[in-house]
Amino acid sequence: MTSPALDHVPSPALDSGPPSALDRAPSPALGGALSPAIGRASAPEAGAGSASPAPAFPAPADAAQVLRRCRELVAPALSEAIGTLHPWVAEMARYALGRCEVGGAPADHGQGKGVRQALAVLGAEVALGPAEAGVPAAVAVELVHVFSLLHDDIMDGDALRRGRPAVWKAYGTGPAVLAGDALFALAVETTAFTPQAGSAVRQLTAALGDLVRGQADDLLFADRPWTGPDAVTAGEYEVMAERKTGALLGCAPALGARLAGAPDRTVTALDRAGRHLGVAFQIADDVLGIWGDPSLTGKPVHSDLRQGKKTLPVLAALGGAGYGELHELLMAANSMDESGVRRAAALVERAGGRAAAVRAARRRLAAADALLAGLPLAQEPAAELRTLLSSLADRTV
Repeated sequence: MTSPALDHVPSPALDSGPPSALDRAPSPALGGALSPAIGRASAPEAGAGSASPAPAFPAPADAAQVLRRCRELVAPALSEAIGTLHPWVAEMARYALGRCEVGGAPADHGQGKGVRQALAVLGAEVALGPAEAGVPAAVAVELVHVFSLLHDDIMDGDALRRGRPAVWKAYGTGPAVLAGDALFALAVETTAFTPQAGSAVRQLTAALGDLVRGQADDLLFADRPWTGPDAVTAGEYEVMAERKTGALLGCAPALGARLAGAPDRTVTALDRAGRHLGVAFQIADDVLGIWGDPSLTGKPVHSDLRQGKKTLPVLAALGGAGYGELHELLMAANSMDESGVRRAAALVERAGGRAAAVRAARRRLAAADALLAGLPLAQEPAAELRTLLSSLADRTV
């Protein structure tokens, strides 16, 4: 349900042939074409009011250091929470986190970067609270994230997760569903035992509701036509992405801030900023799914075109003139050969689909930046938060 790329894709450079004008940026990574220099003042989001220029922050730690600091802070509480589950279910949870093999033998596989954990901790810190105040939020959003991946792999039929058999392949479909359900329940329980239990649970469950709505929309998109009155529009796509990917990225800093005692205005703004980031990241993932370098993305080149996914670059291209050949290719996506997918990718770019997607992502990043610039945030953690958001947009973590 959530975008797994957030946790394990390294900084992929695009493999796209001659770049469009929008993509000619100093950085060869995708975000070099997307990032509006998060941390500078940007035009405010419609309805957000005027945002004053961002203050000059002290030089922050790099994103990798921020992620490591937050993971190390959260790890004991996350382990303790998982330890309260039924032993078999706890084993599956640890397996999903890369901490054990099937059967429970300790392991140290990749556990993801902990982006949502870091956002929750930083949410507490920017609201002038201690980092520890954000730990329950970090545990809750990480549990939801893992739960969503367990169920997502089943729905998509993905046999591998981070280079290992997915939980449903390792333990069976029924046990994987059970483990996901247990993590979902544990996430809610975690927020229910905080001092702000009522508002915290409402914050988390609202994000969960949106995540499910986004996943439902994404599944239904697959059965809708590419063109005509029933075709998926770019607007519908962005609503789906905000729910599916953005809901949890918004909930993380907002819940951390709420547990630190932040006012509703700050909580709401952080939630909206995270949602904008989620849409931008999902769009970036779409661009990489067509033009990304397989050695860096871990996905075959043009993989989304081969699967016939309704991604923003393709939808935008179909919204222009002269899409007839592209439509014919997409209708036979499952049987396209290598020359066919290359031709489809070229047609999407020629029709402006890639450039339109980059512009849409930039708008979302600018909106997130404006929301942060308009808040009275603690300077050093705010600088770390901006560094993390910018690095995520630039795909450098």
